[in-house]
Amino acid sequence: MAEKACVKRLQKEYRALCKEPVSNIVARPSPNNILEWHYVLEGSEGTPFAGGYYYGRIKFPPEYPYKPPGIRMTTPNGRFLTDSKICLSMSDFHPESWNPMWSVSR
Repeated sequence: MAEKACVKRLQKEYRALCKEPVSNIVARPSPNNILEWHYVLEGSEGTPFAGGYYYGRIKFPPEYPYKPPGIRMTTPNGRFLTDSKICLSMSDFHPESWNPMWSVSR
């Protein structure tokens, strides 16, 4: 079960993301679980990924924002292993790099 602060923070971040969307990315929480988000990335023009759409999931721990989310890519893309943790400084792959000031969109 998510902590109350976690739920409030994720609701706030979702409202901010709806108000100011990030280009080439759509991310939404699961209707039944605010701790699981689904995203789709659109490949940027001028890259080998142009024209592609890539689906993945973000799983937030109940202690978010004090602990980082886990990020996985489901669509095969030639860059990341499918259904494996993505190595990012803002993910639980490198929890020591996480900054609680970061958000879903930044």
